[in-house]
Amino acid sequence: MQCRQNSILFETGYYSGGMGGKEKFMEFRAFLLKYAEIGVKGRNRYIFEDALVRQIRYALRRCEGEFSVRKEQGRIYAEVVSDSYDYDEVIENLKRVFGLSHICPMVQLEDEGFEKLGEDIIKYMDEVYPDKHLTFKVNARRARKNYPKSSMEVNCDLGEVLLNAFPEMQVDVHKPEVMLNVEIREHIYVYSVVIPGPGGMPVGTAGKAMLLLSGGIDSPVAGYMISKRGVRIDAVYFHAPPYTSERAKQKVVDLAKEVSKYTGEIHLHVINFTDIQMYIYDKCPHDELTIIMRRYMMRIAEHLAKESGCLGLITGESIGQVASQTAAALLVTNEVCTLPVYRPLIAFDKQDIVEIAEKINTYETSILPYEDCCTIFVAKHPVTKPSLSIIKKHETHLTEKIDELVQTALDTREVITVSADMQESR
Repeated sequence: MQCRQNSILFETGYYSGGMGGKEKFMEFRAFLLKYAEIGVKGRNRYIFEDALVRQIRYALRRCEGEFSVRKEQGRIYAEVVSDSYDYDEVIENLKRVFGLSHICPMVQLEDEGFEKLGEDIIKYMDEVYPDKHLTFKVNARRARKNYPKSSMEVNCDLGEVLLNAFPEMQVDVHKPEVMLNVEIREHIYVYSVVIPGPGGMPVGTAGKAMLLLSGGIDSPVAGYMISKRGVRIDAVYFHAPPYTSERAKQKVVDLAKEVSKYTGEIHLHVINFTDIQMYIYDKCPHDELTIIMRRYMMRIAEHLAKESGCLGLITGESIGQVASQTAAALLVTNEVCTLPVYRPLIAFDKQDIVEIAEKINTYETSILPYEDCCTIFVAKHPVTKPSLSIIKKHETHLTEKIDELVQTALDTREVITVSADMQESR
């Protein structure tokens, strides 16, 4: 049903900079921003609301124009306070704010009496819906109790006004094609389009975690999904020059930049893993290379996580996707960690992951053919059911130099601050 409402608005030009370059009676200069899960919070709900307001303001700072954001009686409003703004840009940025369930572009009217309100509603419906062969319902909400009509009276009387003006319209109180919402507050807000938001919880309300970010499809999606639950993320990338090029590193920076459009600023730790990788290659059985290298990546990532105040690690692993992601392999990998390891994709099919990657605009970057340090030294027949005791026995072959190499990797790491606004470094 909502799809028809949105398609009608696209045709009228309301989705093109607000007015589409046409002379219009009305313009969307306010947005009702709805949340869902936050509403069931108890006495600390205000903490989540305040965090959501901060994220909305952060998102709107990336947009042309100036905006005022406020919360009021379980509602959050964003209003345009500059002369001009880019409507499409605003919607695109708000759709990346975790915690928002719906975005409702509104027309703001002054209270000049019910007769004038009826005239304005007629003009609104006439401009927004050129084809009047539709069903509708008026849904009034009277927050200002001194208004002379009750919500039910506003519903009935505005419905009558519209039927008299447009006889081809019909009322359907059960499944209307257009739900005309009228909110009577200090001003009167009118809206009939509800754009889905990303849902989730505001970023920063659930602590911070460290994402193991590669150049593949999975890990950016994993970071996005954990962040959707309110977790702020930092990231670590394992670079292996000369086996991995600067283009491979830039690919990971680009992925982090796309993810940061949802998560906010990300501190990306770039670890030179070459010497560690080569040492493991020289000292350990080749069918166990991936598992042992993965264990050292987890050790390093956990060190960085604790240093940064993170509460866990995030990986893009999915059971059975590759040899290092069997249930047995994940058990062996987990053994080196004391922090929890969050694996939001653990039961996802690859196509499920690809669809999310396409939605968040990381897929095309992820499939660029640049090297990944995890794939360069993969054995032809890697072990799929590793034994923890055997792996730990073979890791004793590394005792002479491995601690020194790990410390050097940590000491020489590069930290890149990645944000949606950062300049291209190509």
